[in-house]
Amino acid sequence: MKFILFLLIFFKTTIVTFGQQNNVEKQIDILISAKTTKQFNGIILISQKGKTKYSKMYGYSDIDKKKVLRINDQFVIGSISKQFTAVLVLREFDKGHLDLSTPIHTYLPELTQSWADTVTAHHLLTHMHGITQIDRPTTFKVGTQYSYSQIGYDLLAKIIEKTSGKSFAELSKNLFKECGMKNTFHPNIKEYDNLVKGYTEIESGKLEFENKTFQNYVAAGSFISTAKDLNIWNKIFYSGKLLENETMKMLETKQQGAVRKHPIFGITEYGYGITIDTNENILQLGQTGFAPGFVSMSYYFPKSQTNVIVLENIAYDTDDLKKTFYYHTEILKIIRNEIKNYR
Repeated sequence: MKFILFLLIFFKTTIVTFGQQNNVEKQIDILISAKTTKQFNGIILISQKGKTKYSKMYGYSDIDKKKVLRINDQFVIGSISKQFTAVLVLREFDKGHLDLSTPIHTYLPELTQSWADTVTAHHLLTHMHGITQIDRPTTFKVGTQYSYSQIGYDLLAKIIEKTSGKSFAELSKNLFKECGMKNTFHPNIKEYDNLVKGYTEIESGKLEFENKTFQNYVAAGSFISTAKDLNIWNKIFYSGKLLENETMKMLETKQQGAVRKHPIFGITEYGYGITIDTNENILQLGQTGFAPGFVSMSYYFPKSQTNVIVLENIAYDTDDLKKTFYYHTEILKIIRNEIKNYR
Protein backbone atom coordinates (compact mmCIF):
# COMPACT_ATOMS: atom_id res chain seq x y z
CA MET A 1 0.00 0.00 0.00
CA LYS A 2 1.25 3.49 -0.80
CA PHE A 3 1.07 6.40 1.60
CA ILE A 4 0.92 10.13 0.87
CA LEU A 5 3.99 11.93 2.21
CA PHE A 6 2.40 15.11 3.44
CA LEU A 7 1.08 13.72 6.69
CA LEU A 8 -0.20 16.78 8.52
CA ILE A 9 0.03 15.39 12.04
CA PHE A 10 2.95 13.47 13.53
CA PHE A 11 2.66 12.36 17.11
CA LYS A 12 5.64 12.98 19.34
CA THR A 13 6.08 10.81 22.42
CA THR A 14 8.64 11.57 25.11
CA ILE A 15 9.75 8.70 27.32
CA VAL A 16 12.71 10.00 29.34
CA THR A 17 14.40 13.38 29.59
CA PHE A 18 16.46 14.11 32.67
CA GLY A 19 16.74 17.55 34.19
CA GLN A 20 16.19 20.81 32.40
CA GLN A 21 16.50 20.88 28.64
CA ASN A 22 20.08 21.70 27.80
CA ASN A 23 21.40 23.18 24.60
CA VAL A 24 21.74 19.82 22.87
CA GLU A 25 18.16 18.82 23.60
CA LYS A 26 16.83 22.17 22.40
CA GLN A 27 18.80 21.95 19.17
CA ILE A 28 17.57 18.44 18.43
CA ASP A 29 13.98 19.39 19.27
CA ILE A 30 14.18 22.38 16.90
CA LEU A 31 15.65 20.19 14.16
CA ILE A 32 12.99 17.50 14.45
CA SER A 33 10.02 19.85 14.92
CA ALA A 34 10.81 22.04 11.89
CA LYS A 35 7.91 22.04 9.43
CA THR A 36 8.66 19.88 6.41
CA THR A 37 6.96 17.30 4.22
CA LYS A 38 9.76 14.88 5.18
CA GLN A 39 9.31 14.56 8.92
CA PHE A 40 11.65 12.44 10.96
CA ASN A 41 9.91 9.18 11.84
CA GLY A 42 11.84 7.17 14.38
CA ILE A 43 13.65 7.04 17.72
CA ILE A 44 16.54 9.10 19.09
CA LEU A 45 18.45 7.91 22.15
CA ILE A 46 21.46 9.70 23.62
CA SER A 47 23.19 8.60 26.79
CA GLN A 48 26.28 9.74 28.64
CA LYS A 49 28.21 7.77 31.25
CA GLY A 50 25.36 5.29 31.47
CA LYS A 51 22.63 7.88 31.99
CA THR A 52 19.96 8.64 29.42
CA LYS A 53 20.09 12.28 28.33
CA TYR A 54 17.58 12.24 25.50
CA SER A 55 15.05 9.58 24.56
CA LYS A 56 12.20 10.48 22.23
CA MET A 57 9.99 8.84 19.63
CA TYR A 58 8.49 10.66 16.69
CA GLY A 59 5.83 9.32 14.34
CA TYR A 60 4.56 5.84 13.67
CA SER A 61 5.57 2.21 13.58
CA ASP A 62 2.68 1.62 11.16
CA ILE A 63 1.68 4.74 9.21
CA ASP A 64 -1.51 3.31 7.76
CA LYS A 65 -2.83 2.34 11.21
CA LYS A 66 -1.36 5.46 12.88
CA LYS A 67 0.34 3.21 15.42
CA VAL A 68 2.60 5.43 17.52
CA LEU A 69 6.24 4.40 17.98
CA ARG A 70 7.33 2.99 21.33
CA ILE A 71 10.79 2.79 22.87
CA ASN A 72 11.05 -1.03 22.52
CA ASP A 73 10.00 -1.08 18.85
CA GLN A 74 12.44 -3.01 16.69
CA PHE A 75 14.20 -1.77 13.56
CA VAL A 76 16.40 -3.40 10.93
CA ILE A 77 19.77 -1.78 11.62
CA GLY A 78 21.67 -2.19 8.34
CA SER A 79 25.47 -2.05 8.54
CA ILE A 80 25.49 -1.57 12.30
CA SER A 81 25.13 -5.36 12.07
CA LYS A 82 28.74 -5.67 10.91
CA GLN A 83 30.16 -4.99 14.37
CA PHE A 84 28.18 -7.94 15.79
CA THR A 85 29.71 -10.15 13.11
CA ALA A 86 33.19 -8.73 13.70
CA VAL A 87 32.96 -9.52 17.42
CA LEU A 88 31.82 -13.08 16.74
CA VAL A 89 34.73 -13.57 14.32
CA LEU A 90 37.26 -12.10 16.73
CA ARG A 91 35.97 -14.27 19.56
CA GLU A 92 36.78 -17.28 17.43
CA PHE A 93 40.21 -15.73 16.95
CA ASP A 94 40.61 -15.27 20.71
CA LYS A 95 39.74 -18.95 21.21
CA GLY A 96 42.41 -20.00 18.73
CA HIS A 97 39.83 -21.42 16.31
CA LEU A 98 40.57 -18.90 13.58
CA ASP A 99 43.63 -17.12 12.21
CA LEU A 100 43.06 -13.74 10.59
CA SER A 101 45.90 -14.16 8.10
CA THR A 102 45.15 -17.71 6.94
CA PRO A 103 43.53 -18.04 3.47
CA ILE A 104 39.82 -18.71 3.84
CA HIS A 105 40.01 -21.85 1.69
CA THR A 106 41.25 -23.50 4.90
CA TYR A 107 37.85 -22.90 6.48
CA LEU A 108 35.67 -23.06 3.37
CA PRO A 109 37.18 -25.79 1.16
CA GLU A 110 34.07 -25.78 -1.02
CA LEU A 111 35.10 -22.45 -2.57
CA THR A 112 36.35 -23.03 -6.12
CA GLN A 113 37.74 -19.63 -7.13
CA SER A 114 41.51 -19.15 -6.82
CA TRP A 115 41.03 -16.10 -4.60
CA ALA A 116 40.08 -18.46 -1.76
CA ASP A 117 43.81 -19.26 -1.49
CA THR A 118 44.66 -15.56 -1.05
CA VAL A 119 41.77 -13.85 0.73
CA THR A 120 41.95 -13.92 4.54
CA ALA A 121 39.51 -13.06 7.33
CA HIS A 122 41.44 -9.80 7.73
CA HIS A 123 40.69 -8.90 4.10
CA LEU A 124 37.00 -9.70 4.63
CA LEU A 125 36.79 -7.65 7.84
CA THR A 126 38.42 -4.64 6.16
CA HIS A 127 36.63 -4.82 2.76
CA MET A 128 39.94 -5.29 0.93
CA HIS A 129 39.22 -8.52 -0.94
CA GLY A 130 37.50 -7.50 -4.19
CA ILE A 131 34.95 -10.33 -4.14
CA THR A 132 31.65 -9.42 -5.78
CA GLN A 133 30.30 -12.89 -6.53
CA ILE A 134 31.31 -16.29 -5.19
CA ASP A 135 31.77 -17.79 -8.67
CA ARG A 136 33.76 -14.92 -10.21
CA PRO A 137 37.31 -13.58 -9.90
CA THR A 138 38.04 -10.59 -7.64
CA THR A 139 37.79 -7.11 -9.16
CA PHE A 140 41.32 -6.20 -7.99
CA LYS A 141 44.39 -7.84 -6.51
CA VAL A 142 43.51 -8.97 -3.00
CA GLY A 143 44.69 -6.56 -0.30
CA THR A 144 45.57 -3.69 -2.62
CA GLN A 145 42.31 -1.72 -2.62
CA TYR A 146 39.21 -1.00 -0.57
CA SER A 147 35.69 -1.72 -1.81
CA TYR A 148 32.81 -1.70 0.68
CA SER A 149 31.30 -5.17 0.64
CA GLN A 150 28.32 -7.09 1.95
CA ILE A 151 29.30 -10.52 0.64
CA GLY A 152 32.56 -10.43 2.60
CA TYR A 153 30.70 -10.43 5.90
CA ASP A 154 28.48 -13.26 4.73
CA LEU A 155 31.64 -15.27 4.12
CA LEU A 156 32.82 -14.42 7.63
CA ALA A 157 29.55 -15.80 9.00
CA LYS A 158 30.07 -19.02 7.06
CA ILE A 159 33.64 -19.32 8.33
CA ILE A 160 32.70 -19.08 12.01
CA GLU A 161 29.91 -21.58 11.50
CA LYS A 162 32.65 -24.01 10.46
CA THR A 163 35.08 -23.10 13.24
CA SER A 164 32.46 -23.12 16.01
CA GLY A 165 30.19 -25.92 14.84
CA LYS A 166 27.17 -23.66 15.44
CA SER A 167 24.91 -21.75 13.09
CA PHE A 168 25.47 -18.03 12.73
CA ALA A 169 21.95 -17.43 14.04
CA GLU A 170 22.73 -19.45 17.18
CA LEU A 171 26.09 -17.72 17.71
CA SER A 172 24.48 -14.30 17.51
CA LYS A 173 21.60 -15.32 19.77
CA ASN A 174 24.08 -16.45 22.43
CA LEU A 175 26.02 -13.19 22.13
CA PHE A 176 22.91 -11.06 22.57
CA LYS A 177 21.78 -13.15 25.54
CA GLU A 178 25.19 -12.70 27.15
CA CYS A 179 24.88 -8.92 26.71
CA GLY A 180 21.33 -8.78 28.05
CA MET A 181 19.96 -7.60 24.71
CA LYS A 182 16.49 -9.11 24.88
CA ASN A 183 15.11 -7.40 21.78
CA THR A 184 17.92 -8.01 19.27
CA PHE A 185 17.66 -10.88 16.80
CA HIS A 186 19.00 -12.60 13.75
CA PRO A 187 15.87 -12.52 11.51
CA ASN A 188 15.87 -16.33 11.30
CA ILE A 189 15.26 -16.45 15.05
CA LYS A 190 11.53 -15.80 14.89
CA GLU A 191 11.20 -14.44 18.40
CA TYR A 192 10.82 -10.76 17.60
CA ASP A 193 7.32 -9.29 17.78
CA ASN A 194 7.78 -5.51 17.69
CA LEU A 195 9.38 -5.01 14.28
CA VAL A 196 8.11 -1.74 12.81
CA LYS A 197 7.16 -1.32 9.17
CA GLY A 198 9.78 0.26 6.92
CA TYR A 199 8.87 2.72 4.17
CA THR A 200 10.66 4.07 1.11
CA GLU A 201 9.90 7.31 -0.68
CA ILE A 202 9.22 6.65 -4.37
CA GLU A 203 9.50 9.04 -7.32
CA SER A 204 5.96 10.35 -6.97
CA GLY A 205 6.80 11.62 -3.49
CA LYS A 206 4.70 8.97 -1.81
CA LEU A 207 5.73 6.48 0.85
CA GLU A 208 5.61 2.82 -0.05
CA PHE A 209 5.76 -0.06 2.40
CA GLU A 210 9.11 -1.75 1.82
CA ASN A 211 8.96 -5.47 1.03
CA LYS A 212 12.68 -5.89 0.32
CA THR A 213 13.97 -5.01 3.76
CA PHE A 214 15.83 -8.29 4.25
CA GLN A 215 17.60 -8.38 0.90
CA ASN A 216 21.00 -7.84 2.57
CA TYR A 217 23.12 -10.61 4.03
CA VAL A 218 22.24 -10.80 7.73
CA ALA A 219 25.87 -10.64 8.84
CA ALA A 220 26.34 -7.46 6.86
CA GLY A 221 23.10 -5.59 7.32
CA SER A 222 19.91 -7.34 8.46
CA PHE A 223 19.99 -7.75 12.22
CA ILE A 224 16.96 -6.50 14.15
CA SER A 225 17.40 -4.35 17.27
CA THR A 226 16.09 -1.49 19.39
CA ALA A 227 17.55 1.82 20.49
CA LYS A 228 17.75 0.60 24.10
CA ASP A 229 19.51 -2.64 23.10
CA LEU A 230 22.03 -0.77 20.96
CA ASN A 231 22.72 1.47 23.94
CA ILE A 232 23.36 -1.66 26.03
CA TRP A 233 25.60 -3.03 23.28
CA ASN A 234 27.70 0.12 23.07
CA LYS A 235 28.26 0.14 26.82
CA ILE A 236 29.47 -3.47 26.88
CA PHE A 237 31.23 -3.51 23.51
CA TYR A 238 33.30 -0.35 23.95
CA SER A 239 34.18 -1.24 27.53
CA GLY A 240 36.19 -4.11 26.04
CA LYS A 241 34.32 -6.86 27.88
CA LEU A 242 33.66 -9.01 24.82
CA LEU A 243 37.20 -9.47 23.50
CA GLU A 244 40.76 -9.82 24.73
CA ASN A 245 42.45 -6.44 25.24
CA GLU A 246 44.81 -6.75 22.28
CA THR A 247 42.02 -7.99 20.04
CA MET A 248 39.82 -5.03 20.96
CA LYS A 249 42.72 -2.71 20.16
CA MET A 250 42.93 -4.26 16.69
CA LEU A 251 39.22 -3.75 16.16
CA GLU A 252 39.51 -0.06 17.10
CA THR A 253 42.66 0.53 15.02
CA LYS A 254 42.53 2.18 11.61
CA GLN A 255 43.55 -0.67 9.34
CA GLN A 256 46.10 0.11 6.65
CA GLY A 257 44.43 0.66 3.30
CA ALA A 258 40.89 0.40 4.72
CA VAL A 259 39.91 3.86 3.53
CA ARG A 260 36.66 4.64 1.78
CA LYS A 261 35.27 7.63 -0.07
CA HIS A 262 32.00 7.55 1.83
CA PRO A 263 28.87 8.86 0.06
CA ILE A 264 27.93 10.86 3.18
CA PHE A 265 31.07 11.57 5.18
CA GLY A 266 33.79 11.68 2.53
CA ILE A 267 37.12 10.04 3.38
CA THR A 268 36.34 7.44 6.06
CA GLU A 269 38.69 5.01 7.79
CA TYR A 270 37.74 1.55 9.05
CA GLY A 271 38.79 -0.83 11.77
CA TYR A 272 37.04 -4.18 12.06
CA GLY A 273 33.27 -3.73 11.67
CA ILE A 274 33.27 -0.04 12.62
CA THR A 275 34.50 3.30 11.33
CA ILE A 276 37.13 5.23 13.26
CA ASP A 277 36.89 8.99 12.94
CA THR A 278 39.50 11.30 14.50
CA ASN A 279 38.56 14.50 12.67
CA GLU A 280 38.85 17.67 14.79
CA ASN A 281 40.70 15.56 17.37
CA ILE A 282 37.42 13.90 18.37
CA LEU A 283 37.47 10.11 18.52
CA GLN A 284 34.21 8.77 17.12
CA LEU A 285 33.58 5.03 16.82
CA GLY A 286 30.63 3.31 15.18
CA GLN A 287 28.60 3.00 12.03
CA THR A 288 25.62 4.15 10.03
CA GLY A 289 23.26 1.57 8.59
CA PHE A 290 20.86 1.34 5.68
CA ALA A 291 18.41 -1.39 4.77
CA PRO A 292 15.44 -0.84 2.44
CA GLY A 293 12.95 1.18 4.50
CA PHE A 294 15.34 1.70 7.44
CA VAL A 295 18.00 4.32 8.15
CA SER A 296 20.13 3.99 11.29
CA MET A 297 23.14 5.34 13.16
CA SER A 298 25.03 4.26 16.28
CA TYR A 299 28.17 6.09 17.45
CA TYR A 300 30.24 6.19 20.61
CA PHE A 301 32.51 9.01 21.79
CA PRO A 302 35.03 7.66 24.33
CA LYS A 303 36.11 11.08 25.64
CA SER A 304 32.69 11.87 27.08
CA GLN A 305 31.36 8.27 27.11
CA THR A 306 28.47 9.39 24.92
CA ASN A 307 26.26 7.09 22.85
CA VAL A 308 24.23 8.50 19.98
CA ILE A 309 21.62 6.19 18.45
CA VAL A 310 19.13 7.20 15.75
CA LEU A 311 16.71 4.70 14.19
CA GLU A 312 14.32 5.74 11.42
CA ASN A 313 11.80 3.66 9.48
CA ILE A 314 11.31 5.98 6.51
CA ALA A 315 13.98 6.19 3.82
CA TYR A 316 13.59 9.48 1.96
CA ASP A 317 15.51 10.50 -1.18
CA THR A 318 17.22 7.15 -1.64
CA ASP A 319 18.94 8.38 -4.79
CA ASP A 320 20.91 10.83 -2.60
CA LEU A 321 22.14 9.29 0.66
CA LYS A 322 23.16 12.65 2.08
CA LYS A 323 19.49 13.56 2.06
CA THR A 324 18.45 10.11 3.27
CA PHE A 325 20.67 10.54 6.33
CA TYR A 326 19.85 14.22 6.82
CA TYR A 327 18.49 13.95 10.38
CA HIS A 328 21.20 11.52 11.44
CA THR A 329 24.07 13.71 10.27
CA GLU A 330 22.53 16.88 11.71
CA ILE A 331 22.15 15.22 15.10
CA LEU A 332 25.74 13.99 14.86
CA LYS A 333 26.92 17.57 14.18
CA ILE A 334 25.08 18.79 17.28
CA ILE A 335 26.72 16.12 19.45
CA ARG A 336 30.18 16.69 18.00
CA ASN A 337 29.93 20.43 18.64
CA GLU A 338 28.98 19.70 22.23
CA ILE A 339 31.88 17.28 22.66
CA LYS A 340 34.34 19.91 21.43
CA ASN A 341 33.53 21.82 24.58
CA TYR A 342 33.43 18.79 26.87
CA ARG A 343 35.70 18.94 29.90
